[in-house]
Amino acid sequence: MSAGTRDDTGFAVFDTALGWCGIAWGERGVAGAQLPEGDAAAVRARLRRRFPDALEQQPPPAVRAAVDGVVALLGGEPRDLAEVELDMTGVPDFHRRVYEVARTIPPGATLTYGDIAHRLGLPGSARAVGRALGANPFAPIVPCHRVLAAGGGTGGFSATGGVATKLRLLVIEGARAEEPTLFDL
Repeated sequence: MSAGTRDDTGFAVFDTALGWCGIAWGERGVAGAQLPEGDAAAVRARLRRRFPDALEQQPPPAVRAAVDGVVALLGGEPRDLAEVELDMTGVPDFHRRVYEVARTIPPGATLTYGDIAHRLGLPGSARAVGRALGANPFAPIVPCHRVLAAGGGTGGFSATGGVATKLRLLVIEGARAEEPTLFDL
């Protein structure tokens, strides 16, 4: 979805404990989020590519609350962002269903890709679940970091820092008892 240029559409870039993040919104809610990158310019450029018609501006109150939640989460406070309204216009149906299940995972808990596949009634689709989560345009609002591979393996993570960032988020939320070691990466 490309956000329009109306006053109720736009994007914002904001600093967190793990780096610069971004968020884009439209009339129907948050249209996309950007996980941490090293600098604001990289996040701004990525958001402008994804949402070419959006204007950089101050977010409205509901989006500001989402930003505050992301900042708190990445700063070390377990946060459940399930109440953030998402605009899933243009998101494929299967991906939407995967994201809806992922949003039910509370902070401190995890599911596997196979667990989500079973909850969808599609027990053989764990890899497709992984691909959908790899394309998640709403991370960390859709908490793909709470989804692990079978047997407790980490699976992938496309944010800056990769699996180390995923493990750090899980430690923040209490899903992992300790910081990751080299053997976890």
